[in-house]
Amino acid sequence: MKPPAARPEGRAGAAAASPSTEPLIGKALDRHLLARIFAFVWPYKLWLAAALVVLPAAAACELAQPYLLKRAIDEHITVGRLQGLDRLGAFYLAALAGQYTLLFLQTYVVQYVGQRAMADLRDKVYQHVLSLPQSFFETTPVGRLMTRMTSDIESLSEMFASGLVSLVADFVKLAFILAAIFALNAKLALISLASAPLLFGIAFVFRRIVREAFRDIRTRLANLNTFLQEHLSGVRIVQAFTRERWVAARFDELNHDYRRANARAITSDAALYAIVEAVGSFAIAALLWYGGAQIVAGTLTFGVLVAFIEYLQKFFAPIRDLSTKYTVLQQAMAAAERVFELTDIQAKDAPVPAGRPQGQRISAASGDQVVFRNVTFGYREGQPVLQRIDLAVPRGKVLAVVGPSGSGKSTLVKLLARLYEPSAGDILLDGLPLCQIPAQELRRRVVVIGQEPYLFSGTLEHAVGLGQTEPKRIAEALVRAGASELVRRRPEGLLAPVAPRGANYSAGERQLLALARALCRDPEVLVLDEATANVDPETERLIDAGTTAAMRGRTAIVIAHRLSTIANADRIVVLDEGRIVEQGTPSELLAREGLFARLHRLQTQRQRPEPDPSGQGPLLAATPTSG
Repeated sequence: MKPPAARPEGRAGAAAASPSTEPLIGKALDRHLLARIFAFVWPYKLWLAAALVVLPAAAACELAQPYLLKRAIDEHITVGRLQGLDRLGAFYLAALAGQYTLLFLQTYVVQYVGQRAMADLRDKVYQHVLSLPQSFFETTPVGRLMTRMTSDIESLSEMFASGLVSLVADFVKLAFILAAIFALNAKLALISLASAPLLFGIAFVFRRIVREAFRDIRTRLANLNTFLQEHLSGVRIVQAFTRERWVAARFDELNHDYRRANARAITSDAALYAIVEAVGSFAIAALLWYGGAQIVAGTLTFGVLVAFIEYLQKFFAPIRDLSTKYTVLQQAMAAAERVFELTDIQAKDAPVPAGRPQGQRISAASGDQVVFRNVTFGYREGQPVLQRIDLAVPRGKVLAVVGPSGSGKSTLVKLLARLYEPSAGDILLDGLPLCQIPAQELRRRVVVIGQEPYLFSGTLEHAVGLGQTEPKRIAEALVRAGASELVRRRPEGLLAPVAPRGANYSAGERQLLALARALCRDPEVLVLDEATANVDPETERLIDAGTTAAMRGRTAIVIAHRLSTIANADRIVVLDEGRIVEQGTPSELLAREGLFARLHRLQTQRQRPEPDPSGQGPLLAATPTSG
C-alpha cells in the first residue's frame, strides 16, 4: 500500500491533488535497500572481489609516501647525507606509479560492475512495468516511469562509480593511517585525532539532513518530468487553446521547486564540507604547535612531524569527502526507494475465484465462443459502469455493440481483453473463465483495434509485424487489410519509415496499418473499438472492406458510433447507462422504435446535406460526435 501523499511546498502546492504529482515517501531501511541492490551485483562478485583486493594495495602505495618523506628528511636532508637519497626518490616514484595504476584498475572494475548491474536492473524494471495491469498506467504518469528507469537508476550507477566502493576504500585508508601514525608516535597520534569524534558526530547528523534533501530532489524531478512529458505530448492542445503562458507559468513553478530542493541539498553539502575543512585545519594547527615545541625540545624529529602532517591531511580528506560521498549515497538511496517501490507493485494474474478448481470450464451454450455472464464492473467502488451484463457471441459470428456516450461500450472491450477484472460475474472464452487463461495466451487469441491506433517508430515492417512476423506474412496481412496500396505508394516498401506514434501517416492510414497488425496475429476473436470514428468516408469504406475480410471466419465484436458500419452484424446489443436495453438484428431493432432507432434517426439527420444560405450548394453537417 502506498503511503499518503505529502503536501508539496512552494508555489506548486496547488497541484498537490494532481495525479501527476509525486508523493513523498517515508523512511527506508538502508540495509534492506542495499541488500536488494546487491542482488544485482552478486552475478559479478568475482569482478567486485578483484576491486576489493586492489584496495589495500592501493592504500599501502599511497601511505608509503609520507613514510618515505620522513626517512628522506631525517636520514638524509637534515644531516646532509645524499647517499641513498636517490633510492628513496625512486621508491617514492614507484609508490606513486603503483597508487595510480591500482586506482585505474579499481575505477575500471567498479564502473564495469556498476554499469552491468544497473543494466540488469533497468531490464528487470522495464520487463516488470510491461507486465503491470492497464489500471496502473491510467493512474501513473509516463514521466514518473521515465524518471524511475533513467535518472533514478543512473543515480544507483553513480553509487558504484564514486560512492560505495570509494567509501570502503576510504575506511581501508583510514585504518592504515591509524596504524601508521600510532607506530610513529602514539602520543602525537592521540593529540592529532582529538577532533575525530566531533567530525564523525557532525557527519552522522548531516546524514539525515542530506537524505531528506535528496529524497525531495527525486520527488521534484519526477514531477517536472511528468509535467514535461504530458504537456509536450499535448502541445497541439496547448497551442490551440493559447495556453502557452499558463503552461509556462506552471512549468516555472515546478522548475523553481526543483531548484529549491537542489539548493537545500547544496547548502547541506557545502556546510558539511566547510565544517570538516575547518576542524581539519585546526587539528593541523594544533599539531604544528605541539610538534614544533617537541622538535625544539629535541623529543621529536622534523621528518616525523612532516609525515604526521601528511598523514593527517590524508586522514581528514576522506572525512571531508564524506559530504560528497553522502551526497551520492543519499541520492542512490532515495532513487532505490523509488525504483523498488515500482518493482514491488504486483503484476500477477488475478486469482481463480474461491471454490473453483484451476482450469475447470463453466457450462455455456454449445457454439458460444465469448460469454459475459452476469458481469458487473466499476472503476471505483460503488460506481458501476457495467451492471449485470449477459450476452453470448457464437463462434464465427459478428456482434455489434452500440449506445450513447458513457454507456460502457469501451469498458466492455477492456474487460474482454482482461485489462481489468470484473467486480462480479464471469467472462468466458470457449467455456473457460478469462482469469484461468494466461494473459499472454489470451491476448494472442483476442486482439483489439482501438479508435486511435498507436504505431511504434521504425519501419512499416516493424510497426505492423512488431519484430516477430515474417515479411511475407506482413505483406499478406496488408493486402487483407486493404493497406497494400499504402505500401506501394512508398518507394521503400515495407522499409518505409514510421515516425513516433505514426505521426507521418493519416488517421485512416494508421487504422489500416493497425488492422494489418491485428491480422498478423491471426486472432480467434477480433474486437474493433470505434475503429471508424475519426476517418473520412473514403477511408472508412476502405476500412470497412478490410474489416469485412478480416472478420470472415472468426468471431468479431464491433463497437462503433456510425451505425452504418454495423449494418451487416449478425446481432446488435444496445447499451445504456451500463445495462443492455435492446438486442436483435438491425432490422428488428429499427422496427422496435427504441433507443437504437432513435440513435439511427439522429445520425441520419446529421449526415443529411443542409441547404447553403449563400445559395452556392449543400453544406454537409458535422460528423456525429463520439459516444
